[in-house]
Amino acid sequence: MEELKPHLANSLPLTPLGLLERSATVFGDCPSIVYNDTTYTWSQTYRRCLQLASSISSDGIARGQVVSVVAPNIPAIYELHFAVPFAGAILNTINTRLDARTISVQLQHGDSKLVFVDHQSRSLVLEAVSLFPPNTKRPPLVLITEDDNGDDYQATVDSKFCCTYEDMVRRGDPEFKWIRPLSEWDPIVLNYTSGTTSSPKGVVHCHRGIYNMVNETLIDWSVPKQPVYLWTLPMFHGNGWAFTWGMAAVGGTNVCLRRFDAAIMYDLIKKHGVTHMCGAPVVLNMLSCSPDNQPLEKPVHILTAGAPPPATVLFKTEALGFVVSHGFGMTESAGLVASCAWKLKWNVLPATDRARLKARQGVRMGGLTEVDVVDPKTGVSVKRDGSTLGEIVMRGGTIMLGYLKDPVTTRECLKDGWFYTGDVAVMHPDGYLEIKDRSKDVIISGGENVSSVEVESVLYTNPAVNEAAVVARPDEYWGETPCAFVSLKAALTTKPTEKEIIGYCRGKMPHYMAPKTVVFMEELPKTSTGKIQKFLLRGIAKSMGSLSCRSTTINGIQSKLNT
Repeated sequence: MEELKPHLANSLPLTPLGLLERSATVFGDCPSIVYNDTTYTWSQTYRRCLQLASSISSDGIARGQVVSVVAPNIPAIYELHFAVPFAGAILNTINTRLDARTISVQLQHGDSKLVFVDHQSRSLVLEAVSLFPPNTKRPPLVLITEDDNGDDYQATVDSKFCCTYEDMVRRGDPEFKWIRPLSEWDPIVLNYTSGTTSSPKGVVHCHRGIYNMVNETLIDWSVPKQPVYLWTLPMFHGNGWAFTWGMAAVGGTNVCLRRFDAAIMYDLIKKHGVTHMCGAPVVLNMLSCSPDNQPLEKPVHILTAGAPPPATVLFKTEALGFVVSHGFGMTESAGLVASCAWKLKWNVLPATDRARLKARQGVRMGGLTEVDVVDPKTGVSVKRDGSTLGEIVMRGGTIMLGYLKDPVTTRECLKDGWFYTGDVAVMHPDGYLEIKDRSKDVIISGGENVSSVEVESVLYTNPAVNEAAVVARPDEYWGETPCAFVSLKAALTTKPTEKEIIGYCRGKMPHYMAPKTVVFMEELPKTSTGKIQKFLLRGIAKSMGSLSCRSTTINGIQSKLNT
C-alpha cells in the first residue's frame, strides 16, 4: 500500500474542550448546572464560559500561564474547567482544606497569574498571599460571591480583590473564539499531590491525556446520555476524576452542592432524580450510617476509589439501593485507570465473597495500554498468585507529562517505558490486581492523601518529641486516619498528653492531616541499622481496631513489641 501521511484535516489536537461546544448544540436547552435556586442550560454554560475566557484573556493572561481556583463544588469551579483552558491558560484547582502556608507554596511554585477565590475561603487565600516573600509579585484575586447584585456590585467589592466572578462573566465577549491548543501535548491542568510542602509535586496533564480519560471513564462506567450527576466528589480532586468534562460529553445535569451532608445528599437525590455520583469510601459511610438514610426509589450508581471500602459499608450502602463500583487511580493518571469490572457470575456468591471481590482494584481501563505488578528492582512481573508483592506500573494515554519543575522525581517514576506508582500490590490468577500497601506511606483519610513524612516532620518540631513515626489506623468513618507513635525526651519534667500533641499538630498543618491517635512508647522499634520498623507499627495500629472502638491499651501495645 502507498504511504499516506497525516493531513491537517485529520491531525488536529485532541482536547476535551470541544465537548462543551457540542453539548451547547445537542443539549442546548437542557439543564447543565443546578445549584440551590439557580439553573443553567448547556447553551448558557457555553456562553458564560466563553465570556469568562474572553475576560481572562483580555486581562493579560497568556497561553500556557497558570490560573488557580480555590472553591468548593459550586457552578464557578465547574465553569472554570472550560473557561480557563478556553483562554489558552492552565487550570490549577486547589484543595479548600489546605492551610494558608501550603496554598501559598502551591501558588508560588505554579507561578499562578490569577486566582479565583470563593467568598468562604477569602481569609484563607488572603493569608496565603500575605506569606509571599517581600518584593514578590502577587497574583490578582477574583472574588466568587453568591450575592452579586449586578452592575452596581463592583463598587462594593472587597478592595483586596480586583473584581467579582460575575463581573468577569458580564464584561466578556460571548462570541469569543476560544484558543485551541497548538498541540495535544500542551498542558491543560496542574494538580498538586499531597507531598511535603517544602517540595510540592505539581502534576501536569495535557489535552490528549484528559481527552482519553474522559472517554475511558464514561465507557467503563457505562454512563448513558443525560445522566443526573451529584457532585459529592470534590472537583479539586483530580478535576473530579475528569467528570467535569465528562458530563459535558453526555449532556448530563451537574447538581452542585457546597457542603457534603448526608441529609442534603438524600434530599437532592430525590428532588433531582440523581442517577450517578462519585466519592471516597467516606461518602458511602456517610450515606449508609446517616439517620436520614432510606431505601432509594430508583438505583443510584456510585463510583468509589481510594482505600478499599469495608465490607460492612458495602453491605449497608447497596442495601439502600446504591450500585457501588470500585476503581483505582491517582493524580498522576488523570483519574481512575483500573476498575473492578464486575462479572455476572459473581452475583450468586455469598455477600462476604462479593464484598471481597468488589474491594479489589481490578483490571486496566481502556485508556491504558498496560497495567502490571512487577518486582521494582528487576521490572519482572510477579507471579499471579494473589500473594507475591510487587509495585504497580502502568503506561498509556492518560499518564501525566511529569512533575512541574522537578525533573529528578519525574525521571524516578517515569522510567523504562513505565510509570512506577509506588503502590504495592498483588496480582490474582484472574488478572485482577489488589493493593496491599503503599510504599510511599501515604494515608488515605476521607479521600484525602496524607503524607506520613509531612506529619512526622511536624511532630519532630515539638521540643518534647524524641522520635516519631506515623502510619495509618483503621477508622470506621474516614477509612484511615494518621496514628502517631512517639517517644519523648528523657529529661522532661512535664510530659505532654495525647490531646496536647494532637493540638500542636493541628496548629501547624491542615486539621485532616493531624494525628487522630498518639501512642507514647519508651522507644520505637528499629532495625539493626537504626531504621524505624514501620511494618510493626502498622500491625499494631491495625490491631488497635477502628478509632471509634478503641480498646487496646498502651500496655498491650508495649507487650506486642516485646514479643
